[in-house]
Amino acid sequence: MTDTQTPPQIPVRLDFDHHAADFSAAMSHLDRVATKQLDKVDFDHRLRELVRIRASQLNGCAYCIDMHTKDARAIGEAEQRIYAVPAWRETPFFTDRERAALAFTESVTLCPETHVPAEDYDAVAEHFTPGEVGALLSLIVTINAWNALSVASRAWVPGSYEA
Repeated sequence: MTDTQTPPQIPVRLDFDHHAADFSAAMSHLDRVATKQLDKVDFDHRLRELVRIRASQLNGCAYCIDMHTKDARAIGEAEQRIYAVPAWRETPFFTDRERAALAFTESVTLCPETHVPAEDYDAVAEHFTPGEVGALLSLIVTINAWNALSVASRAWVPGSYEA
């Protein structure tokens, strides 16, 4: 697309925050609780965003990809690593701990296909305490729920989020 072309507008299907206000508030509460769980185990803030980015990529959630890449940059995550998230297995930019978290993120996000294989769980359990695994799982479930709401409703416009 050139500078003179107008980007396509993706229409909002449903103003979810308005038409499901109680559930939207509950989702926001769930998100805060998942974040508190992460804080409780001192889970790395940059890895949190990488997990959110990867799940959002797998789910095709443009709004959440935009949001969490902006948030990752705002807390100092390297551009190179953000760009490499879709190909994390093929790059040297991620630690074994981060790789375990990203593999677990993929398995949980694709649960109907993967059923979260033992090797993915074992790898994450090798690098994280049970409390950290619980917090990570809470994060993954929460971002997947946000992704489903966003993709289905198109309630939030990609590009509109400001970190």
